[in-house]
Amino acid sequence: MPVLDLSEVTVVRGGARILDRVSWRVEEGERWVILGPNGAGKTTLLQIASARMHPTSGSAQVLGERLGAVDVFELRPRIGLTSAAFAETIPAGERALDLVMSAGYAVTGRWREEYLSLDSGRATELLARLGVGPLADRAYGTLSEGERKRVQIARALMTDPELLILDEPAAGLDLGSREDLLGRLGAISATPNGPVVVLVTHHVEEIPHNITHALLMRGGQVVVAGPLDQVVTTPWLTATFGLPLILSEHSGRYFARALLPPNASDY
Repeated sequence: MPVLDLSEVTVVRGGARILDRVSWRVEEGERWVILGPNGAGKTTLLQIASARMHPTSGSAQVLGERLGAVDVFELRPRIGLTSAAFAETIPAGERALDLVMSAGYAVTGRWREEYLSLDSGRATELLARLGVGPLADRAYGTLSEGERKRVQIARALMTDPELLILDEPAAGLDLGSREDLLGRLGAISATPNGPVVVLVTHHVEEIPHNITHALLMRGGQVVVAGPLDQVVTTPWLTATFGLPLILSEHSGRYFARALLPPNASDY
């Protein structure tokens, strides 16, 4: 049974076609990156994949359940999600440890929930795994952007999800923070019996190790999807971003730059 199975999925909002007949299938054991320019529909696709949005037309099955025929409030705890939209809902005064633990109740802002020492122990372990263990007692609003992203990912892992969806986890990070986080994400992706990982980014430099497949999008449509080494190529990236690009690969990491025209010095 596929983890995700989307067929001809279309999303229309305010008369605009945000997704246009997107078909995409993710199997158990695969780890995907979604690439594309701004406005390609990547975040909307993640909203479908995380059962936060229903398609206008087409069929979307998530973890074997068809959206529109399942209680999404029972489905969502099986999915770990980090996104900018979720980050905006986090109270600035929320303690990092509490933010991670409260994932089990699908709430933010600890109130009267009762937590066991097992919950505290797992949350502490996850914060340490993401490199922010010493920040467990810090208020979320006092953390740096990189620290916040790590705490969010720890929260997304708290319920031991079957599907882990990360929307631009390295966006806005400095070089050192980005490389450290990508190393940790690569290790998470390689965890035996770990969740299926789907990660969105604008940049090939932000693809961690152990990603197996890629989906390239432009204008709400799929440009190409398949094994990473067949999809993340110079021709496909050029078609996706609408700009002549040169792609290089070193030790399992990718790098891209524009192919400058002969008169580039005039710019």
